[in-house]
Amino acid sequence: MDYPGNIFVVAAPSGAGKSSLVKALMELDAAVQPSVSHTTRPPRGQEKHGREYFFCSPGEFDAMVEADAFVEWAHVHGQRYGTSKKAIEDRIAQGADVILEIDFQGAIQIRRTFANAVTIFILPPSWEELRSRLERRGEDSAETIQLRLENAATEMARAGEFDFVIINELFERALFDLKAIVHAQRLRYTAQRRARAATFAALNIP
Repeated sequence: MDYPGNIFVVAAPSGAGKSSLVKALMELDAAVQPSVSHTTRPPRGQEKHGREYFFCSPGEFDAMVEADAFVEWAHVHGQRYGTSKKAIEDRIAQGADVILEIDFQGAIQIRRTFANAVTIFILPPSWEELRSRLERRGEDSAETIQLRLENAATEMARAGEFDFVIINELFERALFDLKAIVHAQRLRYTAQRRARAATFAALNIP
Protein backbone atom coordinates (compact mmCIF):
# COMPACT_ATOMS: atom_id res chain seq x y z
CA MET A 1 0.00 0.00 0.00
CA ASP A 2 1.25 3.50 -0.90
CA TYR A 3 1.38 6.26 1.70
CA PRO A 4 2.06 9.99 1.21
CA GLY A 5 5.00 9.94 3.64
CA ASN A 6 8.45 8.44 3.16
CA ILE A 7 10.35 5.94 5.30
CA PHE A 8 14.09 6.35 5.82
CA VAL A 9 15.93 3.47 7.45
CA VAL A 10 19.37 4.22 8.89
CA ALA A 11 21.65 1.40 10.02
CA ALA A 12 25.24 1.34 11.19
CA PRO A 13 27.61 -0.52 13.46
CA SER A 14 27.59 0.71 17.05
CA GLY A 15 29.79 3.80 17.33
CA ALA A 16 29.52 4.91 13.69
CA GLY A 17 27.46 7.96 14.69
CA LYS A 18 24.01 7.22 13.29
CA SER A 19 22.14 8.50 16.36
CA SER A 20 23.93 11.85 16.31
CA LEU A 21 23.32 12.24 12.57
CA VAL A 22 19.63 11.37 12.81
CA LYS A 23 19.15 13.72 15.76
CA ALA A 24 20.83 16.58 13.89
CA LEU A 25 18.71 15.90 10.79
CA MET A 26 15.47 16.06 12.78
CA GLU A 27 16.56 19.34 14.37
CA LEU A 28 16.98 20.80 10.88
CA ASP A 29 13.95 19.20 9.24
CA ALA A 30 10.71 19.16 11.24
CA ALA A 31 9.00 16.99 8.61
CA VAL A 32 11.22 14.05 9.59
CA GLN A 33 9.83 12.25 12.62
CA PRO A 34 11.45 9.47 14.65
CA SER A 35 10.15 5.95 15.02
CA VAL A 36 10.56 4.90 18.64
CA SER A 37 11.47 1.22 18.96
CA HIS A 38 10.69 -1.22 21.76
CA THR A 39 13.64 -2.86 23.52
CA THR A 40 14.32 -5.26 26.35
CA ARG A 41 17.58 -3.54 27.30
CA PRO A 42 17.67 -1.19 30.32
CA PRO A 43 17.87 2.61 29.82
CA ARG A 44 21.29 4.26 29.52
CA GLY A 45 22.22 7.62 31.01
CA GLN A 46 19.40 10.14 30.55
CA GLU A 47 17.27 7.97 28.26
CA LYS A 48 13.53 8.08 28.96
CA HIS A 49 10.73 5.62 28.26
CA GLY A 50 8.84 6.70 25.15
CA ARG A 51 11.52 9.13 23.98
CA GLU A 52 14.60 7.13 22.95
CA TYR A 53 12.89 3.73 23.31
CA PHE A 54 9.89 2.00 24.79
CA PHE A 55 11.61 -0.09 27.46
CA CYS A 56 9.76 -3.33 28.15
CA SER A 57 10.26 -6.66 29.87
CA PRO A 58 11.05 -9.84 27.92
CA GLY A 59 7.51 -11.03 28.66
CA GLU A 60 5.95 -7.86 27.26
CA PHE A 61 8.15 -8.14 24.19
CA ASP A 62 7.10 -11.79 23.70
CA ALA A 63 3.43 -10.77 23.82
CA MET A 64 3.96 -8.19 21.06
CA VAL A 65 5.76 -10.77 18.92
CA GLU A 66 2.85 -13.18 19.37
CA ALA A 67 0.40 -10.44 18.40
CA ASP A 68 2.43 -9.74 15.21
CA ALA A 69 2.75 -6.12 16.35
CA PHE A 70 6.29 -5.64 15.00
CA VAL A 71 7.21 -4.94 11.42
CA GLU A 72 10.67 -6.13 12.42
CA TRP A 73 12.45 -7.31 15.50
CA ALA A 74 15.88 -8.73 16.16
CA HIS A 75 18.45 -9.79 18.75
CA VAL A 76 21.23 -7.20 19.00
CA HIS A 77 24.10 -7.42 21.49
CA GLY A 78 22.15 -9.83 23.66
CA GLN A 79 18.97 -7.72 23.78
CA ARG A 80 15.86 -7.53 21.59
CA TYR A 81 14.63 -4.54 19.60
CA GLY A 82 11.37 -4.18 17.65
CA THR A 83 9.56 -1.61 15.52
CA SER A 84 5.77 -1.23 15.74
CA LYS A 85 4.11 -1.53 12.33
CA LYS A 86 1.06 0.49 13.35
CA ALA A 87 3.15 3.38 14.66
CA ILE A 88 4.90 3.72 11.30
CA GLU A 89 1.72 3.36 9.23
CA ASP A 90 -0.10 6.01 11.27
CA ARG A 91 2.62 8.58 10.68
CA ILE A 92 3.30 8.03 6.98
CA ALA A 93 -0.45 7.88 6.28
CA GLN A 94 -0.59 11.47 7.61
CA GLY A 95 2.18 12.51 5.21
CA ALA A 96 5.06 12.57 7.68
CA ASP A 97 8.50 11.27 6.79
CA VAL A 98 9.56 8.64 9.33
CA ILE A 99 13.17 7.82 10.08
CA LEU A 100 14.22 4.62 11.81
CA GLU A 101 17.53 3.80 13.48
CA ILE A 102 17.86 0.02 13.43
CA ASP A 103 20.38 -2.74 12.75
CA PHE A 104 20.90 -4.23 9.30
CA GLN A 105 18.63 -7.20 10.03
CA GLY A 106 15.75 -4.87 10.81
CA ALA A 107 16.42 -2.73 7.74
CA ILE A 108 16.04 -5.73 5.46
CA GLN A 109 12.80 -6.73 7.19
CA ILE A 110 11.40 -3.20 6.93
CA ARG A 111 11.84 -3.22 3.16
CA ARG A 112 9.87 -6.47 2.87
CA THR A 113 6.87 -4.70 4.42
CA PHE A 114 7.39 -1.17 3.06
CA ALA A 115 8.75 -1.51 -0.47
CA ASN A 116 9.30 2.25 -0.80
CA ALA A 117 11.57 2.46 2.23
CA VAL A 118 14.92 4.16 1.58
CA THR A 119 17.82 2.38 3.29
CA ILE A 120 20.99 4.19 4.36
CA PHE A 121 24.11 2.66 5.92
CA ILE A 122 26.57 4.73 7.96
CA LEU A 123 30.21 3.65 7.93
CA PRO A 124 33.09 4.81 10.15
CA PRO A 125 36.21 6.06 8.34
CA SER A 126 38.40 3.33 9.88
CA TRP A 127 38.51 0.53 12.46
CA GLU A 128 40.72 2.66 14.67
CA GLU A 129 38.23 5.52 14.71
CA LEU A 130 35.34 3.15 15.42
CA ARG A 131 37.13 1.71 18.45
CA SER A 132 38.07 5.19 19.65
CA ARG A 133 34.45 6.38 19.45
CA LEU A 134 33.21 3.38 21.40
CA GLU A 135 35.83 3.94 24.10
CA ARG A 136 35.08 7.69 24.32
CA ARG A 137 31.42 7.01 25.05
CA GLY A 138 32.45 5.53 28.38
CA GLU A 139 29.30 3.42 28.57
CA ASP A 140 30.58 -0.09 27.87
CA SER A 141 33.11 -2.48 29.36
CA ALA A 142 36.16 -3.59 27.38
CA GLU A 143 34.43 -6.92 26.74
CA THR A 144 31.31 -5.21 25.39
CA ILE A 145 33.38 -2.95 23.15
CA GLN A 146 35.17 -5.98 21.73
CA LEU A 147 31.80 -7.66 21.07
CA ARG A 148 30.55 -4.55 19.30
CA LEU A 149 33.65 -4.49 17.10
CA GLU A 150 33.20 -8.15 16.22
CA ASN A 151 29.55 -7.52 15.36
CA ALA A 152 30.57 -4.49 13.28
CA ALA A 153 32.51 -6.72 10.89
CA THR A 154 29.36 -8.72 10.16
CA GLU A 155 27.19 -5.63 9.90
CA MET A 156 29.46 -3.68 7.56
CA ALA A 157 29.73 -6.66 5.22
CA ARG A 158 26.00 -6.10 4.47
CA ALA A 159 26.38 -2.44 3.47
CA GLY A 160 26.02 -3.37 -0.21
CA GLU A 161 22.38 -4.28 0.37
CA PHE A 162 21.50 -0.66 1.16
CA ASP A 163 20.45 2.12 -1.23
CA PHE A 164 22.95 4.65 0.08
CA VAL A 165 26.19 4.62 2.07
CA ILE A 166 27.57 7.57 4.06
CA ILE A 167 31.08 7.55 5.51
CA ASN A 168 30.96 9.53 8.74
CA GLU A 169 34.46 10.93 8.82
CA LEU A 170 33.56 14.60 9.15
CA PHE A 171 30.21 15.04 10.90
CA GLU A 172 29.13 18.15 8.98
CA ARG A 173 29.79 16.45 5.65
CA ALA A 174 27.96 13.29 6.70
CA LEU A 175 24.97 15.37 7.81
CA PHE A 176 24.96 17.19 4.47
CA ASP A 177 24.93 13.82 2.70
CA LEU A 178 22.04 12.58 4.84
CA LYS A 179 20.02 15.74 4.13
CA ALA A 180 20.72 15.35 0.41
CA ILE A 181 19.36 11.78 0.42
CA VAL A 182 16.17 12.85 2.18
CA HIS A 183 15.60 15.77 -0.19
CA ALA A 184 16.32 13.70 -3.30
CA GLN A 185 13.85 11.00 -2.20
CA ARG A 186 11.10 13.58 -1.80
CA LEU A 187 11.65 14.65 -5.41
CA ARG A 188 11.44 11.16 -6.93
CA TYR A 189 8.51 10.74 -9.30
CA THR A 190 6.86 8.02 -7.21
CA ALA A 191 7.30 9.96 -3.97
CA GLN A 192 5.96 13.18 -5.46
CA ARG A 193 3.02 11.32 -6.93
CA ARG A 194 2.17 9.85 -3.52
CA ALA A 195 2.62 13.13 -1.65
CA ARG A 196 0.97 15.40 -4.24
CA ALA A 197 -1.70 13.10 -5.65
CA ALA A 198 -4.21 15.95 -6.12
CA THR A 199 -1.74 17.98 -8.18
CA PHE A 200 -0.95 15.04 -10.44
CA ALA A 201 -4.65 14.34 -10.90
CA ALA A 202 -5.39 17.98 -11.75
CA LEU A 203 -2.63 17.88 -14.38
CA ASN A 204 -4.01 14.63 -15.82
CA ILE A 205 -0.77 12.77 -15.08
CA PRO A 206 -1.44 9.04 -14.62
